[in-house]
Amino acid sequence: MHPMLNIAVRAARAAGNFIAKSFEQPDKVEATPKGTHDWVTNIDKEAERIIIETIRRSYPDHAFIGEEGGIQGESDFQWVIDPLDGTTNFIRGIPHFCVSIALRVKGKTEQAVVFDPIRGELFTASRGVGAQLNGKRLRVSQVRDLEGTVLATGLPFKQRQHYNSYMTIFTAIFEKAADVRRTGSAALDLSYLAAGRIDGFFELGLKPWDIAAGELIAREAGAIVTDFTGGHNYLKSGNIVAAPARMLPALLGTIKPNLTDAIRQ
Repeated sequence: MHPMLNIAVRAARAAGNFIAKSFEQPDKVEATPKGTHDWVTNIDKEAERIIIETIRRSYPDHAFIGEEGGIQGESDFQWVIDPLDGTTNFIRGIPHFCVSIALRVKGKTEQAVVFDPIRGELFTASRGVGAQLNGKRLRVSQVRDLEGTVLATGLPFKQRQHYNSYMTIFTAIFEKAADVRRTGSAALDLSYLAAGRIDGFFELGLKPWDIAAGELIAREAGAIVTDFTGGHNYLKSGNIVAAPARMLPALLGTIKPNLTDAIRQ
């Protein structure tokens, strides 16, 4: 395991263990709104502190961008952190959430960790080396088209101006696929894609910390990741499509005819 990935795993496990203990003590969770239909808890903030503190002990000069703490420092080495992806699930007592950590070096994602502390599942990837789940190699499913597939998505609850357009896209996909899941954690959705548990993923309006780790894990397991137009602007636009290479044309071919100009940007 790459030394920097090893540190990321150490940080993810430390934060994840704290989150798991807090999940069993809901009376100690303090949730406050940080936007429309968007929440942050004291657990998110403490988990992010644990992650940054753990990494800084080994790499004090590196920079960080976190969901709760924003951008900290300047460096060619930037850690992209979502300390608790699936906060709403966590608050509601739904045991589906994770810690997500990615390392970007000069703008390229090199290392990634997604840790589910409830199931004890550790998804990892290093660029060009492959993706693993608890040390076992991951590969995406071998589907060729949408028929019989199970996909994952997320509703655009933070960008409700796109809701009608999104539902048109959703309906077009749902008419061809076997089923579509909405789990509440993009990082886990992308990791599940890598593991072959789902066959594709699409969502609007995500932030870099939502997808930086998961998209590398998915790509290293054989997925192709694009934006809704088939380009590579997904980290900036937040609009992401991910699927096995053979199935991606069918998924994009269903999405593209239903795009509005606002979503294309």
